[in-house]
Amino acid sequence: MNILIVDGNEREASSRYTNMGMDTQYEVYKKVLNSLSSENLNIQTIHPAISNNFLPKGISLDDFDGVAWTGSLLNIYDLTQPIINQIELAKELFTKKNKIFGSCWGLQVLVTAAGGKIRKNPNGLEAVVANEITVNSFGCNHPMYKGKNDVFDAFCWHYDDTEVLPPNAKILSSNNKSEVQSVSFDINESSVWAVQYHPEFDPSWIAGLMKQREDILIKEGAFTDKKYFDEELNFFSNYKNVDDTIKNDKYKDLIDISKHTLELSNWISNLKN
Repeated sequence: MNILIVDGNEREASSRYTNMGMDTQYEVYKKVLNSLSSENLNIQTIHPAISNNFLPKGISLDDFDGVAWTGSLLNIYDLTQPIINQIELAKELFTKKNKIFGSCWGLQVLVTAAGGKIRKNPNGLEAVVANEITVNSFGCNHPMYKGKNDVFDAFCWHYDDTEVLPPNAKILSSNNKSEVQSVSFDINESSVWAVQYHPEFDPSWIAGLMKQREDILIKEGAFTDKKYFDEELNFFSNYKNVDDTIKNDKYKDLIDISKHTLELSNWISNLKN
């Protein structure tokens, strides 16, 4: 299958990860999609936030079975050129028959391009773990959540959330921070599954993100104090060595790759239908 990854970040943002020895967000996505697929994936990545001429010569948007949209440090309401490029790309994809998955920023671009509206979340920053995301009746019957627990935790990092949904969109899950933790809608012949959290992240990568943004997390109150931050950082950094009893009790949804990536596994399976 041919998969297009749309990298939502500008060059400087991706450099923050590589300078710390971390994978970029698009590299994270590529690795997890390859690990979840039972067949070889031909994955192409484009960078509309870096260049206006982001589609390589000889490549058409019609060439892909699925499109996955990464997270980003951008805020959609700033409407800079890197943001406009992505909104226009989403609108172009909506004119075609395809299946799109968006994580966090990906959700925000897709919702905006389809006629919805994103705002700064009045509940503030939701970071590292989105707790007790609850799947509603629409979500329980949606193929994205096949096999998923009705209530789960997920890795996350976002200041913004959805204020207005696109026409015909359905909220699939919510928690006390964001009413729209996931959404699904069809537009023309395109099918969109999007989540405000990050099923592609894993504990090791989120630990790197915590190290990179420690000051922000403490300042924004995501952690009550430095001691709590250090405990969580140590847990995610060393989760493979944690006692099984603790693993099963603390963030069990995040430790098991088959659980925290299930939305993406289901999306890949859906591409074959």
